Amino acid sequence: MSGQESSLIDWAMFQQVRAELGADFVRILGYFREDGAKALTRIEEALRAGDAAALVVPAHTLKGEARQFGAGLVADSAETIEMVARRCVEMHQAPDELIAEAVRLKPLFAETLAQFDRETNPLVERRPAFGRKAQALAEGMGAEGMGRG
Repeated sequence: MSGQESSLIDWAMFQQVRAELGADFVRILGYFREDGAKALTRIEEALRAGDAAALVVPAHTLKGEARQFGAGLVADSAETIEMVARRCVEMHQAPDELIAEAVRLKPLFAETLAQFDRETNPLVERRPAFGRKAQALAEGMGAEGMGRG
């Protein structure tokens, strides 16, 4: 596990929200997945259009929902986008400086969802990897890069 993976999610907060929501947890986590994907699309569209004002609401929404589930790095990235976008609106500037942050946000969101899935899906294998699989994962190749033989 890399440093990013270990700090990507506050698991204590995640488990607290999971306990508080009970049977509704999976449904609400599904909303986070859907709303987050929509927010990312809206952020990308706003950046392409150079529309700082259109960045504020989706970034703000994603920030709040991510914090609710303990997804701190996603929330921090979305907050950066929101704050810089607000400044750009006030200064009548294009939000070009946010392109790198938006590019960073998309894989953070995807990895967050992947970790949530590993934590919540009973069908996901949780045993530690051994042998070639462990070596391939450690080298960043994934199972598809191992080959056979």
